[in-house]
This record gives sequence, C-alpha cells and structure tokens, in this order.
Amino acid sequence: MVYVLGGWQSDFARNWAREGTDLAGAFAETVNEGLAAAKLDAADIETGHVGNFVSDLFAGQALLGGFFGLVHPDFDGLPTARHEAACASGSVAILSAMAEIEAGRYDLAAVIGIEQMRNVPGQQAADHLGAACWRGHEFADADYIWPRAFSELADEYDRRHGLKYAHLMRIAETNFGNARRNPNAQTRGWQFGPDSFSEDDAANPVVEGRTRKMDCGQITDGAAIIFLASRRAAADYAAKRGVAIDSLPRISGWGHRSAPIAYRDKVRASEGQDYVFPQVRRAIEDARKRAGVSAVDQIDAVETHDCFTTTEYMAIDHLGITAPGESWKAIEDGSIAMGGRIPINPSGGLIGLGHPVGATGVRMVLDGAKQVTGTAGDYQVEGARRMQTLNIGGSTTTTVSFVVEREAA
Repeated sequence: MVYVLGGWQSDFARNWAREGTDLAGAFAETVNEGLAAAKLDAADIETGHVGNFVSDLFAGQALLGGFFGLVHPDFDGLPTARHEAACASGSVAILSAMAEIEAGRYDLAAVIGIEQMRNVPGQQAADHLGAACWRGHEFADADYIWPRAFSELADEYDRRHGLKYAHLMRIAETNFGNARRNPNAQTRGWQFGPDSFSEDDAANPVVEGRTRKMDCGQITDGAAIIFLASRRAAADYAAKRGVAIDSLPRISGWGHRSAPIAYRDKVRASEGQDYVFPQVRRAIEDARKRAGVSAVDQIDAVETHDCFTTTEYMAIDHLGITAPGESWKAIEDGSIAMGGRIPINPSGGLIGLGHPVGATGVRMVLDGAKQVTGTAGDYQVEGARRMQTLNIGGSTTTTVSFVVEREAA
C-alpha cells in the first residue's frame, strides 16, 4: 500500500508556447508548485519518475528525468527515469514509483506527468500521436488515426449490441458540463449551440468515420505531479502535521495489462466474449481484487479514459456498471452523472478537462486523492471515499487501473 501525500496540476487551458514557456519551464513550475502544495522540500524526495509519451516529437526533447536537476540543487544526484506507454504513460510512471517504494528502495517519490502538444499544427499533432498505433500496418488511409480507430470501436459496439449516437453525445455533454466546475479544465469557458451535440454536420462536423468533433478529447498542454510515500514516510509526514495517517489518501489496488498493438487483432480475439477488450476488464478486476473490493457498488466514483466518447461507452460496461453491451442504460438513467450512483469523470475527463497525454494517468490519481479527501471543490462527489481510475494507452494496448481511497473521515 502506497500513500499519496498531495500534488498539483497545471491549468489545462494554457498554451505554453504562446506564453513563451518551454517543456523545462513547465516541468519546473509543476514540481515547485507540487512541493509547495504538499508542504514538502526538495530534499525530502528520494526518487523521481516522469510519465511522457512523445516529447521527442513535439518538443525535440527526451531524457526528461534530467529536468529534475534544473529545478533545485537538492535534486542533483536524484535517481530518475522517464516512462512511456502512450496515453497510459503517467500511470506506468506511478506503477514504477510504487514498485520502488514497495521494494523498500525508497520511501518518498515524486511522479510527474507532462506533455506539450499545442506547439504544432493540429494535423502534425495527430500524426505524432499516431506513434501509439502499429505504424505502417493499420489506419494508413486515415487523416486522423485515433478518431478512425475509435470510430471502428463504435462500429464494433453497433455490430455486437447496437449503438445510438445520442448516447455518445450524452457522455460528451456530461463531461463538458462537469468541466465547467473545474477551474483547471481546458473547456470550462466553452459555449455550445443547440445543435452542438447532434449529428448536424455544420455544428458537429465529422472528423473520421463515425467520430465527430464533440466525440473527441482535447489536444492539451499540461502537467500533474503527485508524491507517493511508504507507510513509514507517510506516518512521519502525518505526525509532523498533527493528523492521523488514516486520513491520508492511499493507492490500495492496481491493475496493469497489455494486449497486442493492433486494434483489429484485439477485436478479433474477443469475438464471442462478453467484453470487447478483455484485458481492460482484467486490469479493472485486478485493481479491485488487490484493494479488497468485491463489487462495483463499493466504488464511489470513477476517473476514466474518455479520449473519445466511445472509449467511455466501453469503460461503462467493462467497469461493471452495466452488463456487457448495456452501457446505454447507465447513461439514460443518470448513473454516471454527478449525483448518480457512480459518477464518471467529475473532473470533466479528457473531453472536458483536457488530455496532455503523459500527464493524464497522474492527473487521474491526483483527482482521486482530492475526491476521497473532500478537497475537489466544486466538482466534489459528496461522500466519496473510494475512487477507481482507468487509463488506456493506444487502442487498449496498455491498460492501468488504480483504486484510491481514504480510511477515515
């Protein structure tokens, strides 16, 4: 069991290039703001991990672990590493930090997820993000690879179970609505017309196949950081601040699964099974088993990967909120809305809050920690004590899920 001592996220509405900020500047700001928010000193940190997908392509910069040494002299000599797993990069960085802590190597880790994506034209950004597909072997005829891939997921759900576009648009509306309450959300000030969430080609144009503008997560500059601690370090941290260790949020369970990189190989392999993506289901179940959670109704809320509305539609049944193929029921009855039985993406998710790829997994756990400590502000889920995250890289090539909870009120 690993404790979360706090963290910080940037405002996802920012455009770093327009501000004259580069990746190193954003990294330093995030680490410094995170240390201040958690009331930690640089000298307290024993190991550093960075989640990042394609800074090599967007910013021409790799070896991001070396940025820690730019932030503070006390980080000179800090063991660091960068981790890549497409959109699950931040979660894999967390897993690596947890493994070091659980192995007894270190007691206190800084995990930062970061991505700069708005410094290039949209078509170039889409091409860079295509590095997570099987390059040269799939979706070669698509202008926008991931909208095409998740359009095919819509086709697959329609073929197996039937799918109404209105249900996908209700997911989008819910996430944009939640984002209005989040002061860090990229879309918090966006305005929509009466036909925005429809099949109107002018108000909601087609991007690829069945994927339209409002189905899509955002191209985002952003970063998030969390500080993870062993029980020993967490107990010391709590004692110095006069609080009980059980009042601190903790990661009580994790699941991590991978599947073949090709989208169509995954779908063919699951033909005739309950779930379109069995490895996603297994990662979810693994996290719950390790956390001692036996049923979905023991989860108070979820932060899930809605890079597209179809991804969240898939997540609903894979999380067990409905039976396989019946995600529409939880959409229609309000189960996933704020105030529902299991709100999804109170933060606004990738559609509403934004999706700086390498930061998303870290941000999800940070939001989970906020929810279970009652510090999420206007997007707080009342009474939340246990959250689950679901973070997906590529076409579910890598899936990571965490259970974040707090024992005491």
